[in-house]
Amino acid sequence: MIDNLLQLNKVFIQPLLHESEITLDILRLDVINETVSGNKWFKLKYYLQEAVQKRYATIATFGGYFSNHIVATAYMCNALGLKSIGIIRGERPKILSHTLQNASKYGMQLIFMPRDKYKKKADIIESFTNENWYWINEGGYGELGVKGAAEIFNWIDNSYSHIIATAGTGTMLAGLITAAKEHQQIIGVNVMKGNEALENEIYFLLPEKDKNKKFILLNKYHFGGYAKCPNILIEFMNDIWNKYHLPTDFVYSAKSIYAALDLMKEKYFYGGSKILVIHCGGLQGNNSLPKNILQF
Repeated sequence: MIDNLLQLNKVFIQPLLHESEITLDILRLDVINETVSGNKWFKLKYYLQEAVQKRYATIATFGGYFSNHIVATAYMCNALGLKSIGIIRGERPKILSHTLQNASKYGMQLIFMPRDKYKKKADIIESFTNENWYWINEGGYGELGVKGAAEIFNWIDNSYSHIIATAGTGTMLAGLITAAKEHQQIIGVNVMKGNEALENEIYFLLPEKDKNKKFILLNKYHFGGYAKCPNILIEFMNDIWNKYHLPTDFVYSAKSIYAALDLMKEKYFYGGSKILVIHCGGLQGNNSLPKNILQF
């Protein structure tokens, strides 16, 4: 039943460029589903499957005003006939973000939590122990999220030498690391400023058999921090659209593609490298930008 939500026929590789014997392709996970965009479907899959098997009627999870995870959870719960609860970081704004409006449209009950209390997620869960809710960590962080993210490799063949993806909670990156072959290097692009602890969090997620696998986490392509959107990033997104008709979002996918191209300029890759950048979705986040700032 859950698998039916994924439009498998729409996942495809989009060539971006060929330069100096180096190939750069994009895995378009953003097109698998209009609402459950990109990696969110994979990371949520096994949590929701377990919740259904254990006969839970309500799913509760965490996220911010512009969280792709929140709206994806709301959509999938609605499709599966489950109730959903979103614990939202911060006070309730006067006007809900486009993301939270969509989550509400799909039936999610929003509970706003002051930022100091939001950090203590274990206390939040404890305060709702009387409710029979199935809890999912923010961003799908956890073993089942990693298991689902590893299935992204169903669309990645052995010819790729480097796989590049953004990292928020690190769940997708951990899944990719577990599924990668020995000759494939996983490169993560940290979208948060000052979150150097992320590397340890990714390592913690890895099964024991995969903890010896090496990966790289780049911390210099955050563009000022999570969900920051300087002019240089907007210009890059419009340029990618005009050249390749490829839509990107400013929180995740634009940063990973920018990083890949910058690494090419720095001659990081050897001749003959075949690079795959994973477009992890999240285009709905662009709705929070001023109108007409993007050309797509």
